[in-house]
Amino acid sequence: MKCVRSALFLALGAVGSAREQASVTPVQKVIELMEGMLAKGKQEKHDEQVQFAAFKQFCDDTTVDKKRAITEAEEKIEVLKADIESHVAHAERLTKEIAEHDADIATWKGDSAAAAKVRAIDKANYDAMHKDYSESVDALQRAIAVLKKQAHDRPQTSLAQVSALKSLSLIPQEAKKALDVFLQDAQEPEGLDVSAPEAYGYEFQSHGVIEMLEKLLDKFVDERTALEKEEMNSKHAFEMLVQDLTAQIEQSTQDREEKAESKAKHLQAKADAEGDLQDTMTTKEADEKYLAD
Repeated sequence: MKCVRSALFLALGAVGSAREQASVTPVQKVIELMEGMLAKGKQEKHDEQVQFAAFKQFCDDTTVDKKRAITEAEEKIEVLKADIESHVAHAERLTKEIAEHDADIATWKGDSAAAAKVRAIDKANYDAMHKDYSESVDALQRAIAVLKKQAHDRPQTSLAQVSALKSLSLIPQEAKKALDVFLQDAQEPEGLDVSAPEAYGYEFQSHGVIEMLEKLLDKFVDERTALEKEEMNSKHAFEMLVQDLTAQIEQSTQDREEKAESKAKHLQAKADAEGDLQDTMTTKEADEKYLAD
């Protein structure tokens, strides 16, 4: 029974709908169509306005961003230019200081080499003089010992030590002449005995020669001691000079290396700043062109 009622209601609804459709006129259909087109036009216009507003806001925002970017770029360009000038100035100053260090190092090395040559000459002269003094001292000591031991016994061979003194370069000419006279007087013809006056004269003369040789011995010993002291002072002065020059060379070399490293850093920083400057200027020009367009 319920199913029959439902079917009846549906049938009545369908008949009503058909009657309403049959009642809509062509004019009403046109009006409905125009109203739909008007609504669609309004919607499209609204959508366009929204899109334009969004685009305008985007353009306004972009313009603000570009202007701000240009301002920041101008400030950055000034900073970068100042940095580049600073790096160039530092590099030039360091180049000059490095050259001064090179000149100082070369001078000190030259001074050290020159001092070493002078020292070598002085040492060679000292060795030669010390050898002469030592040979003279030894020869004098032997001659004096012979003369003291054999004041009365005068075999020819006993005077060989005395005669050898004449060949020494340090023996004064006056002493060599005195030795010649002594040696000449000391010679006796073979086979003849020495008389008492002659023996006394020889002994007296030998004492004079011994006294002369002892004075020379003392003089040579003193001079050799003074020479040794002078050599010691000269060696010490040379060592102190070399030590001072070496310290200066090492310190200046260290300073030079540090400045060379600093110069390299400044040049690298300059190159980096120049690259950054070029990029910034290119970007700024692009932003300016964008605003101009």
